[in-house]
This record gives sequence, structure tokens and C-alpha cells, in this order.
Amino acid sequence: MTRPPTSAQRRVIDAADPVTGRLKGTEAQLAALVKRGLAFRHPRPPHEHFLTPAGHRLRDTPVSQPPAPVARAEPTASSGVFSARVGGEEEPPEGGPARVREVHSAWQGLLELRRMTNQDGAMDRPCAWERTHLVQAAALALEAAGHRPEGGAEGGGYRVRATPQPDAVAVYEPDPDALRACAATLERAGWQPGEYTEPRTRARYLLASPRRV
Repeated sequence: MTRPPTSAQRRVIDAADPVTGRLKGTEAQLAALVKRGLAFRHPRPPHEHFLTPAGHRLRDTPVSQPPAPVARAEPTASSGVFSARVGGEEEPPEGGPARVREVHSAWQGLLELRRMTNQDGAMDRPCAWERTHLVQAAALALEAAGHRPEGGAEGGGYRVRATPQPDAVAVYEPDPDALRACAATLERAGWQPGEYTEPRTRARYLLASPRRV
């Protein structure tokens, strides 16, 4: 890309679906993004446009503007942007049937994104977006499978956290059976989980990485 996208094109990129990268804009705007390698046109009807991995990276890069930008906060229930439950949120989204439908839709969208962006069209293996959004991707797999995140009145539940390793997340769950169930879910979702013990607390946890082949 020789020059940055125009303000109008950047607004189209920023407004893309946070999970699937589905775009909405004029034909001219979408065609320009395709030409820049930031989007692609789906070959099947209705021929919608989606962000490429380069487009996702650009959207995640804050626009420089004076004064210094405020640090971007994690999406919350009030932001209007879908965010999978990572566990332990100060303001978790409301549960209920609406949340179940929202999570199911996000998971189906992620599977479609795998099919469209993995070179071989594989849906059983994480895609490039998941590798750059490890915590959200792993949390979505767990929430979509019905696992309970930490934060309920009944206590317990999973927590997904980033790790110093660039290609792995940690999953904590105080119940041993629930932790093993999380491992099974992540494995089915295309991750490689392993169970470990923290040296200081002796707590058991999972270290999970997205499978490449």
C-alpha cells in the first residue's frame, strides 16, 4: 500500500464487523479497498466484501492525531461492539437468550471467516484474525460452547488471559473437571491446549495455542 486510505475508506474499515470483517460501503469505496489489498469480494452471491488480514491489522492500528490519543479500552457491553466473555469483567454483558443468539452468530461468523481466509478453506483450524486476537478468539470458542465465564453469583468459571508467549493464551478454571472440559472444547475448535501448574500458587491452568496444520 503506497498511501494511507482516505478518511471515507478508513470509516468503512473501522465500521467492519468486529468478528467477520464484513464491510458496508459504496461500490467505489469497496472496490478501492480491494485494489489496495485491504478487502476481498466473496465469490458467492450476494458477493459481500470482507477485510483481508491486512485490513484487520489496519483497523486495529489507531489513527495518529494530536493530542496524544487516549489508550483504547477493552470493548464493554455499553460500547455497542460484540466482545466475547473473557471472564472477570467489571461490567459483564447481560445474559439471557439475546446473548446466546449474539454469541452463536459471532461463532458462525468466525467459522465463515476461517473458510474464506484459510488458504485451503479449512474451518477446523484458526485463521489469521484469531492469531492476532488470541484472547478474544479463545474466549469466543469457550462461550459459544456453553462454558460459564467467571463473574457469576455462583462463583467459579473460566478466565482467558494473555501470556508472555506471543502465540498462546492461559485459561484458568478452579474446577478440575470444568478445566478439562475447556481443554476439550478448545481442541475441537482447532487449538492445542496443554494443562500446567503454576509454580507459586499450584493452580492448574491451560496454555493453548492456535493449531497451524
